[in-house]
Amino acid sequence: MNKKLLLFDLDGTLLRSDKTISENTLNALTTCKENGYLIGVATSRSEQNTYTFLEELRPDILITSGGALIKEKNKYIYKACFTAEETKQMIRTAREICGEDCEITIDTADTHYWNYKITPKDTDKTWGDSVWTDYQDFCQESLKMCVEIFDETQAERLKAKLPDCDAIRFSDGYWYKFTRKNVTKESAIDYVCAACGLKYADIIAFGDDYADIGMLKMAGVGVAMGNAIDAVKAIADTVIGTNDDDGIAHYLRLLEAGE
Repeated sequence: MNKKLLLFDLDGTLLRSDKTISENTLNALTTCKENGYLIGVATSRSEQNTYTFLEELRPDILITSGGALIKEKNKYIYKACFTAEETKQMIRTAREICGEDCEITIDTADTHYWNYKITPKDTDKTWGDSVWTDYQDFCQESLKMCVEIFDETQAERLKAKLPDCDAIRFSDGYWYKFTRKNVTKESAIDYVCAACGLKYADIIAFGDDYADIGMLKMAGVGVAMGNAIDAVKAIADTVIGTNDDDGIAHYLRLLEAGE
C-alpha cells in the first residue's frame, strides 16, 4: 500500500463534546496505524493545548495554531511567526476597534496567552496550561492571534486593518483567528506532503468547521462530520456520523474493510 495520511481536525471532529477521544476511535486509529497509515491532527489550538488530548494517540503529523506550526514526529518542519512588533501592533489594533476590554488569545511557539475575564479552566478541566496577561507590555513573536468580536462590522474593520493576515471565524462562538496571510490548514498540507513524500490524493481529511473547508477540498477525500456546519457538508466527498456517535471509528472500519 502506498503511504496514506488520515488528517483530523480536533474540536468537533476527533474530540467528542466532552473533549475526549472515544475508545472505539482510538482502537480504530491504532489499527490503521498498524496497517501503515500515517495519523495527523490539524487544529487551530496551540501545540500546548493539544497535549491533554493526544497523549495516547501520538500523531505522526501535528499542525497547530491554524497551520502556523507543523511538526513531523518530534521535528518542526515549518513555523510562520509575526514579529514581536507586529504582534504588539495587532493587539493594539484589535483593542482600538473592538474595545480595550476585548478578549484576546496569543499563541507563541511555547505558550498560549489569554486575558479572559473568566478562566476557562474553571469550567473546562481539559484546558491546557496557559498564561494570563493584560498585554500591556506584551512583546513576543507569535504564531496566531484570536479575538472575540460580537459585532460583525467590527470584525470586518479589523480584517481590513490587518491585510497581511488570514482571518476566519469559528462557528461555535464569536472568535476570529488571525494568522499570517495564506497560513492555513490547507497551506500546511504542502509542507507535510513535501516532508512525507505524499500527494494530495494520499490524504483523507476530516473536519466540521469553516477552517476545515480548504483542507477537505485539497485532500484526496474530504470527510465531513455529521455535526459539521452546512458549508463543510456541501464541499465534502462524504458525510459520516457525528463526533459523539463514533462517526470516525465507523468510517475507518469500513475503510479497512475496503468498503
